[in-house]
Amino acid sequence: MAESEELVCWNCGESLAELTLPLRRLEVCRACNAELHVCKLCEFYDTGVAKSCREPVAEEVRDKEQANFCDYFRPAANAYVELSTGQAEAESQLKTLFGDENAEQETDPQSELESLFRKKTD
Repeated sequence: MAESEELVCWNCGESLAELTLPLRRLEVCRACNAELHVCKLCEFYDTGVAKSCREPVAEEVRDKEQANFCDYFRPAANAYVELSTGQAEAESQLKTLFGDENAEQETDPQSELESLFRKKTD
């Protein structure tokens, strides 16, 4: 971790500058009480690889949000990911892929139901 990058909580993004490194195994965030010696705060955490860990000899940790005993743990400054940003980006990509035709065709459910059961006159 570079000195210019500030360590923040993986869960809430709150600064962890007041904590001393290395983090103790049961250290928690003072803002949200999330455990900090966890895979999601580690620089080796990567959901794009097997077992979500880029460290090839580390033992698998099943719960990535619970404190663990991994000896390869190194806190990463970029561990916090704001969920709303990712969700907005995903929705935008879905609209691009499938179009947004349903947004324009909003109808009253009651009138739609009545039109289904209306007698047709010839």
